[in-house]
Amino acid sequence: MEFDTIAAIATPMGEGGIGIIRVSGPDSVEVVDKIFKGKHKLSTVDTHTLHYGYLIDPGEGTIQEEVMVSVMRAPRTFTKEDVVEINCHGGIVSVNRTLQLALENGARLAEPGEFTKRAFLNGRIDLSQAEAVIDLIRAKTDRAMKVALHQVEGKLSRLIHQLRQGILELLAHIEVNIDYPEHDVESVTRNLLLDKSRGIKEEIMRLVRTSEQGKILREGLSTVIVGRPNVGKSSLLNSLIHENRAIVTDIPGTTRDVIEEYVNVRGVPLRLVDTAGIRETEDIVEKIGVEKSRQMLREADLILLVLNYNEPLSDEDRTLLEIVKELNTIVIINKVDLPQVLNVDEVKKLIPHVTFITTSVKEEEGIEDLEQAIANLFFQGQVMQEDQTYVSNARHIALLKESITAMEEFAESIDSGMPVDISAFDLKRTWELLGEIVGDTASDSLLDQIFSQFCLGK
Repeated sequence: MEFDTIAAIATPMGEGGIGIIRVSGPDSVEVVDKIFKGKHKLSTVDTHTLHYGYLIDPGEGTIQEEVMVSVMRAPRTFTKEDVVEINCHGGIVSVNRTLQLALENGARLAEPGEFTKRAFLNGRIDLSQAEAVIDLIRAKTDRAMKVALHQVEGKLSRLIHQLRQGILELLAHIEVNIDYPEHDVESVTRNLLLDKSRGIKEEIMRLVRTSEQGKILREGLSTVIVGRPNVGKSSLLNSLIHENRAIVTDIPGTTRDVIEEYVNVRGVPLRLVDTAGIRETEDIVEKIGVEKSRQMLREADLILLVLNYNEPLSDEDRTLLEIVKELNTIVIINKVDLPQVLNVDEVKKLIPHVTFITTSVKEEEGIEDLEQAIANLFFQGQVMQEDQTYVSNARHIALLKESITAMEEFAESIDSGMPVDISAFDLKRTWELLGEIVGDTASDSLLDQIFSQFCLGK
């Protein structure tokens, strides 16, 4: 493929030790040669080498920056094009001036994600690997990063290609039987197709089963801390994130808005939400907070319901228990360092099928038990298996679920005695859906949508 030469800042804006401007395309070496003054012309140096020198303004001939320049020639680069990276001082003015010099001398400003898009279009990576790049950048825990890294390395891609190859073999078998019907034993063919297609469907279903965990690792677990005022919700939030993010007082109604914070619990990113206490109130501001709390409850993946060990169960507590009893809930009985007043047996009768954890947030007791309970609830105690291929991208999950439906329709048509050449349409549909995951059958508009989510310089 023929492309022009693009340039962009590859490091975050702000002050830092080093800023990097990435240039990629057929004229990248020529473009940087115009503004670089070193011991050798860049056009004469070996590939994958680093060179010290100065950036100059060709028009004025004045020195603009002291730099190190790396030269990497195609095809052994990320984009499979000639790539030059200019390492300059990491100040805002310095980085912008360096980029401006590249743009004034033949390069074009890259669009968001254009370097990764070129890597995909040039066959360096497939679409699922390209999407994993942004997951790698946005990863909030080590485990989320590991899932993304496995996808960047092509672990999911290889599995999808194997599934598509299995479908192609089934389609080839159908074609042979259509072309040479005299050699076809219909019952044998139908049994073979059903058996092979069942194996493919089971493998796709296995991938979908990992998707809940994968999506949690990628996007975080939306976790709402709820309870009547002054039971210790804000203290629990502060304890989990190890800083005083929420206001803690003895005055009911202190938390008037929703407070959100990401926290790493056993490698799982929790989008932790501290809500205003749900209660009847005449305060207009607090009333808005209470309504937001109710909305967050409806949308949450996990609810941490906090009760006070030192107080009897109130009508507000009973209302909350009724609201959350059918949801993913962990009941936290807090303040166990104080004398017991709460009737715990009554609570367990009201909400029998949930996990109970006792804590004293003030004394920092029970937090580890809570973290383990979260891991047990969503990951059966094991957050991540090293050899598992996790699907975490919502687009991939939707395509896999459509593939399962298509495979089920294929099996139903075979069972019903429909001609195999008609049934083959469902197989072809599955092959195309899986192809959308790796980009073999993706439309241009889909590609534009995916890569527009990337930052400039990636």
